[in-house]
This record gives sequence, structure tokens and C-alpha cells, in this order.
Amino acid sequence: MQIHISSDGAPIYQQIVDQIRFRVVSGVMRPGEELPTIRGLAESLRVNPNTVARAYRELEHEQLVEKRRTTGTFVSELAPRHTASQRRRMMTPHVDKLLTLSRQLGFELD
Repeated sequence: MQIHISSDGAPIYQQIVDQIRFRVVSGVMRPGEELPTIRGLAESLRVNPNTVARAYRELEHEQLVEKRRTTGTFVSELAPRHTASQRRRMMTPHVDKLLTLSRQLGFELD
């Protein structure tokens, strides 16, 4: 799984949560699909394992993933399905950020 960490000021665990949440909600990750191990993802991202564990806990709290004792962390079979309006609402802050950046760089909104 490719996760990109940026230095835009957002906490690393939140970036992990957002990217995995997007994959689950958009259907890129299917129910029952296994997530990387905490240690494995931490090593590939070069972050503290506690950071990844915190992200996984938040995703578990949102019922997007579930821990299975001794086998790993998986996309929940009961992951909430989001409507188009809910997905649009999730996208709004990103679109707003893009529009603001575009204006700052001198682009017309057309």
C-alpha cells in the first residue's frame, strides 16, 4: 500500500488515517482486505510504530477496520457505506484548499 507523507503541517497519523479512509470509502480497498502490519507500515514510512498504531485505532473506532487477534488488521466487513453527498462533504476541504492555492498562484477560477 502506497501512503504519502507530506510536511504540510497535518499530523502524520492523520495523513495515514485520511489516505486509508479514502481507499476504504472509495472502494479501492474491499471488505476483508488486509492492511499492512503496524511495524511493516511504520518501517516503510520511516515513522514510529506508535504513529501507525494510533492511525489504526482511529480507523477501528470509525469501524472502517477491525483487528483480528493474531492475524492482523482488515477492512471491516461492516464498514459504513457512504452516500455521494457524504463523499462530496469529505472532499470539500481539499477542493477549498486547492482553490485557495490556485488563487494565490495567480490562476483564474475559470
